[in-house]
Amino acid sequence: MRVILKQDVQGVGSAGDVVNVSAGYVRNFLLPRGMAILASAGSMASLEHQKRIIAAGRAKEVAAAQRVATQIANLAISIRREAGENDRLFGSVTNRDLVEALAAEGVTVDRRTVQLSEPIRSIGLFNVGIRLHKEVEATLKVFVIAG
Repeated sequence: MRVILKQDVQGVGSAGDVVNVSAGYVRNFLLPRGMAILASAGSMASLEHQKRIIAAGRAKEVAAAQRVATQIANLAISIRREAGENDRLFGSVTNRDLVEALAAEGVTVDRRTVQLSEPIRSIGLFNVGIRLHKEVEATLKVFVIAG
């Protein structure tokens, strides 16, 4: 069944793409969630207009993400934690700690965008990636200090 995607669907395509998917997937997943419309003659004619709207929306998202990325690049976050011998922390620094520290600086990000493979468990300087958009990634400097 041919449909026009209204938004990005992982494993299927990007917004504005005309794709062939099974009828059950369309009926049970894409249409109820408003993620696609059926590719009829009328909808194909309006596809170009929809693509322009989607491109403009994407450009706004990327611009907003780049503004936040420049804010993050200019920041250096200090997090104070109790530490034992060999500079090992009692506990750890996680995504939530970083998001809370960013919020205190006036930068709002979702904790799922923080690219921290495992919690920080020692004192030092760490560069943490934050994926704000699929095209925009920022690097946050995190100083973990004993205290």
